[in-house]
Amino acid sequence: MGLQMYSLLLLYYLISSLVCDAVAFAEASEGISDVYCERILRAQTQGTRRDGHHEFRLRMEGDPETYRPGSTYRVVLMATSPAYFRGFTLIALKEGREGTVEDDYAGQFQIIDEGETQFMTDCPPAVTESTPRRRTRIQVFWTAPAVGAGCVTLKASIFQKKIIYFQDEGSLTIPLCEKEHAFGEATETPEMDCCACGTAKYRLTFHGNWSEKVHPKDYPRRANHWSALIGASHSKSYMLWEYGGFATEGVRQVAEFGSPIRMEEEIRQKLAISRTIPHRSMVLFKGNEVMTVIKTKAQWPAWQPLNLRAAPSAEFFVDRARHLMSFLTMLGPSPDWNVGLSGEDLCTKECGWIQKLVADLIPWDAGTDSGVTYESPNKPTIPQDKIRPLTSLDHPQSPFYDPEGGAIIPLARITVERIARTGQQCNVIPDTLDDIMTDIGHEEKKEDNIPETCIYSEWSPWSACSSATCEKGRQMRQRMLKAQLDPTVPCPHTQDFQPCMTPECTVEETFTCMMSEWISWSPCSVSCGMGMRSRERYIKQFPEDSSLCQHQIEETEKCVVNDECSPSGCVMTEWLEWEPCSTTCGLGTRRRERMIKMPSRDGSICNAEMAEVEKCMMPKCHTIPCMLSPWSAWSECSVTCGLGIRTRQRMLNSDSVECPEELEQSEKCMLPECPIDCMVSDWSDWYECNKSCGKGHTIRTRMVKLEPQFGGSTCPETIQRKKCKIRKCQTKTKEETREVGGKRRRHGKAGSDAVVGDQQGCRMQSWTSWTYCSKSCGGGIQERFMYLKKRVKGSLENNCKDRKEIRACHVHPC
Repeated sequence: MGLQMYSLLLLYYLISSLVCDAVAFAEASEGISDVYCERILRAQTQGTRRDGHHEFRLRMEGDPETYRPGSTYRVVLMATSPAYFRGFTLIALKEGREGTVEDDYAGQFQIIDEGETQFMTDCPPAVTESTPRRRTRIQVFWTAPAVGAGCVTLKASIFQKKIIYFQDEGSLTIPLCEKEHAFGEATETPEMDCCACGTAKYRLTFHGNWSEKVHPKDYPRRANHWSALIGASHSKSYMLWEYGGFATEGVRQVAEFGSPIRMEEEIRQKLAISRTIPHRSMVLFKGNEVMTVIKTKAQWPAWQPLNLRAAPSAEFFVDRARHLMSFLTMLGPSPDWNVGLSGEDLCTKECGWIQKLVADLIPWDAGTDSGVTYESPNKPTIPQDKIRPLTSLDHPQSPFYDPEGGAIIPLARITVERIARTGQQCNVIPDTLDDIMTDIGHEEKKEDNIPETCIYSEWSPWSACSSATCEKGRQMRQRMLKAQLDPTVPCPHTQDFQPCMTPECTVEETFTCMMSEWISWSPCSVSCGMGMRSRERYIKQFPEDSSLCQHQIEETEKCVVNDECSPSGCVMTEWLEWEPCSTTCGLGTRRRERMIKMPSRDGSICNAEMAEVEKCMMPKCHTIPCMLSPWSAWSECSVTCGLGIRTRQRMLNSDSVECPEELEQSEKCMLPECPIDCMVSDWSDWYECNKSCGKGHTIRTRMVKLEPQFGGSTCPETIQRKKCKIRKCQTKTKEETREVGGKRRRHGKAGSDAVVGDQQGCRMQSWTSWTYCSKSCGGGIQERFMYLKKRVKGSLENNCKDRKEIRACHVHPC
C-alpha cells in the first residue's frame, strides 16, 4: 500500500512539473513563430541524470573535430547494452544560440530510415522518433552549413520511460568548428595511420553546377566545358596537389590547357612498379604510393540536364596504405582555374571505411597564369605562385567578384559513395544493415539499365580477344538501336566489353599479375636517321602467392627521325599528338603535325612531311542527340514605343546531322503607346465677302483629320477670318428712300428681312433661311441668299444682282 502511494505521488510530481514547464515554454515563446521550438533540449532535473553517465552516446562517423562546409556526415545515436531508449530529439545549433529563431539552426538533417526517424511537427529542424518503442540505435545524415557558419553543436536528448537524459557537455553533445584553409597554408596531411582492413571500392560522381543561370557574370557562352577529371587514390607520402604548394608540370597542363596526359604520367610513376633483373631472379620495387588512377571524360558544354547526359563518374579502390583520394578538373575557358579535392581521407578512426562523402567545390588558382577573367590572354606568372583558393575580392574584373566579400557559389559538387568492400574487415563498430546490403548488392549481377523508350536489337556475338598473349585483353559485342520513342531520353549501352585472354592461358594465370596500360613512347634516341624508342608499363597487382610476374614491362622499337642525314637533310621534331577527330559521329579525319627542329646544313629546302592525316571512326550519327545551350536573354524591343519584336538565340553544341530544334525565337513586345499628333487638312479657298459693298469679312476653313492621342500635340485653329472691303455703298436722297415705284420703304429692325421695294433702283426679295451646315464637325459654313425681284428702270446695272451671305458653323473638333 505504501509503495503504491509513493508511486502515485511521484507520478503526480512529474506531471505537475511537465505542465509547469509547458506553461513556461508557452510564455517564453510569446511573439515567436509557431514553427520554431524554444529550448527543446532544456536540461531536466527530475529522473536519474548523473554527470559522466555514458550509457548513451551521440557520435559522428570518423569522430571529426571540424566540419567541411557543405559536406555530409553520418550521425549515430546509440545506447550501450543493456540500456535502451524509447524516444529522442536531435538538433544542430550555431554556437551560443538557443533555437528560438530559424537562423539559430545549422546545417540540415536527412532521414535515412523513415520507420525509425522523422522531423518534429512543431520544430521542423529537429529529428525525433517515428514511433515510441525500445531501440538501441538510430542514424541520420547531417549536411554541414555553407562557408562562414562558424562553430556548431549537435545535441541529443534521450527519453527512457519517464526520465529525460541530456548533457550540455559529454557523450550526448558534439562540438564542431568550420574547417578552413588559409591562403598559402599547406593542405593538411592526415595525422593518423589507417587501421582498416581489406579494400573498399568507391564511386566518384561529379555534378557540375557552373552555368550561366547560377554564375551569370561574364559567363562564356562559347566553349564552356569541364576538362577530363584526373586523380588517384594514394598514400600520405604522395600528394597530387595541395593548397600552399606549387603546381607540378602535370597540374599546370591540366589547369591551363585541360590536358590530363602529363598528370596521368606523373601519377603512374607512383604506381607499384616492379622490374625483373635477368639471370638474378630479383625484383626491384620503384614506388608503391598509388593504388588506382581516377579518370572521367571531359564535358562539353559545362552544364546539361541529366536527361541528356548522366553525371560523369569513376570507380576506384583504397586500402590501408593508400586511403587518401585526390583529383582535379579544369573549368574552361579560364586562365588556370580548377576545382577538386586534395588528400581526402576515406579511412575512419574505427578502422572502417567512410560510407558517403559529399563536398561542394569552389574554384582555386594554380598559380601559373595571371589572368583575371575567363578569357584573359595567356600571361604566365613568373615566378610561379602557390596554389590558393579564389575569393570574391581578388579583382574587380573577376567573374566571382563581390564588393561585399561574400562566399563564392560552389561550381560543382562531388559525391564519393562506397559501393563494395573486399577482404576481411576489422572495423570496431559493427556493420549496419545498409553496409551489408551495399556489399551484397555489388556482388549481385547488375541488370542492364535500359530506358523504357529505347528498343534495341539482340547482342552480337563476342569479338575476338584484343590480346594475343596471356595478358588481359578485351572483347566487344554490339547491338543496334531500333527505335527511340522519346528523343529527349538518351539511349546508351550500344557496346559492351568484357576482359578476356587467349584460350591457351589458364584461369590461374589471369589473376596472377595485373598490369597497367602502356605509357606513351619516349623520344627517339637520335635526332637524325634511325634510332630506338621505348615505353613502359607497371605491375598494378602482384600474385597472391608472392611469385614473380613474367609479363613484359618494357618495349622498344626502331624509330626514324629523318630518312637521310645528308647535309641537305633537316632535323624534325617528334610527331605531336593526334588532334581530335573532325566529326563527333560517323567517319572523319584527324591530323597531327611536326616541326623543323634544325634546318639543313646546306640551306636547302626541307622536303620532310610536316603533317599526317588519317581516317577516324566515331559512333553512328543517329545516336547523338541534339545538345543545345540554354536560351540567351531576350533582346531589347525593336521599337521605343508601341508594338515591336524581340528575339533570343541558343547554340547547337553537338554535331548532329539533323536537329529539328529551333535556334532562334521571336515574339511581339508592347511598350507604352506612341504619342499621336493632331492632323488637319489644307486650308480651303477664302469664301466671298459677306457684304456686297462697304466693309465686311470673309473666312476660310480646314478640317481635323485625326484627333491627338496619348499625349500628342493639340489641334491648331480650323477657321480663319479677315476683313474685306469692296466698293463704297452709294447714299440715296430722302425722296428715293420714301418711295420707290410708288411704294414706301419701311425702316427699322426688320427692314433687312422685309420685302424690299426699291433699293438703289432694284426691287429685291427677302433673305432666305440659312442652309444646312456643310459639315457636322471640324468647321463648316452656312449660306443664305437674297434674289433680285425686279429691275427698276434707270437703275445701275451693277447694283441689281443677287446677294449672298456666309457664316461658320460646327467649329468643334470631330
